[in-house]
Amino acid sequence: MKNRFAIHKDFTLNGCNYTEIDALLTDSKSISNEVFLFLNDWFDAADFIKVETSGSTGKPKLIQLKKSAMIASAKATGTYFGLSKKTSALLCLSTNYIAGKMMLVRALVLGWHLDMVNSSAHPLDGIKNSYDFCAMVPMQVQNSLAQLKQIKMLIIGGAPVSFNLMNALENLETSCFATYGMTETITHIAIKPLNLSAQKWRNNPISNCFELLPNINISIDYRGCLVIDAPKICKELILTNDLVKLIDTTHFEWIGRFDCVINSGGVKISPELIEAKLAKYIPCRFFIAGLKNDYLTQKVVLVCEGETQDFSHIPFGEILKKYEQPKEIIFVKKFIETATQKINRNETLNFLE
Repeated sequence: MKNRFAIHKDFTLNGCNYTEIDALLTDSKSISNEVFLFLNDWFDAADFIKVETSGSTGKPKLIQLKKSAMIASAKATGTYFGLSKKTSALLCLSTNYIAGKMMLVRALVLGWHLDMVNSSAHPLDGIKNSYDFCAMVPMQVQNSLAQLKQIKMLIIGGAPVSFNLMNALENLETSCFATYGMTETITHIAIKPLNLSAQKWRNNPISNCFELLPNINISIDYRGCLVIDAPKICKELILTNDLVKLIDTTHFEWIGRFDCVINSGGVKISPELIEAKLAKYIPCRFFIAGLKNDYLTQKVVLVCEGETQDFSHIPFGEILKKYEQPKEIIFVKKFIETATQKINRNETLNFLE
C-alpha cells in the first residue's frame, strides 16, 4: 500500500531538509527512540496512530487517532495562527504524548523549519536561535521567562496557567495563548490570549474566553458540559466533563470540571472558581477539593504543596462566599502528578483519605 502521508518539500528538522522518508527515519534514530517510533508509525500503511492519554482525569489509556484527522488539526492551527511554510518552530515537548507528536505533524504537513531539543523543565537553556512558534507546559514557561523574547508566538497547554505566571506574561513581547483541548481532540480546538501582545494580535478578543479554531462547533449538554462537534477530527460528538458558559457560536468561558464539583450540604461548588479567587494570595501550587464529611456530605478543603505556611493574611471571609470557604487547610510535601506533569487531584486526594 502506497503511503499517503508525504513530507512537505519545505520541511526541515534540526536544519536538514528531507524529501525521502527513509532518510528522515534513519536520522531520527539519532534524535531519540521515541521520535523514530512515532515517525515510523506515521509513515506506515495504517490510517491511524495509537496515542496514550495523559491520565489527568482517569487512568491513561490507548486510543486510535486517524492520521487524516491529525493532518486536519495541523492545518487548522496553521490557518488560525497564520503559520505557513518555512515557519521556524521549536519542539521541546515529549513526542510520547499528543502535544509533542502534533508539533512534528504540523511541521511535516505545513513545511515548517523545526528544531528539536530534549523535553526538560528549562527548554530554552543554551538556545541561541529565535523562533516563530513554540508550545510549552506552564512549568517550562515559568522557567524560561527571561528567554521568551526568543519566541514570537507561544501556546501553553497541559495544565492551567497560574495567576502569578499570568502576571509575568502580561507585558512580554511574546504573544502567549492558553489552549483548550485533549488527546481525543488531537490537542487544541480553542485558543485564549493571555497577554497584551496576544490580545493585539487577535484584535481585541472577548475577554477571558476561548475562541474556536476553524471547522469546530460546540454546544452544552444537560449538565452544562461542553460538547464538541469537529467532523474533520472525529465523526462522533465528543462529550466532555468541562463545565462552560457559551458566549456565542465561536467563544466559550471555561468554568471547571464536572467531576470535580463539590456537593456541600446540597450546594454545588466549582473548585476552579474558588481557586481563581485565591490565586493571587497563595504563592505555591494548590487546589480546592471536597473531602467526605458525614454532616455536609463533602467539606471544602484547601490543599497546598510544600511546607506549612501561615495564611492568616488571606481575607477568606471577604473574597469567598460562606459555603466556598475552606473548612481545613492541608499541606502536602509533593503533589502526585501525571506523566505529563499535571496535578493528579484524584490520586493526591486518595492519599489524603
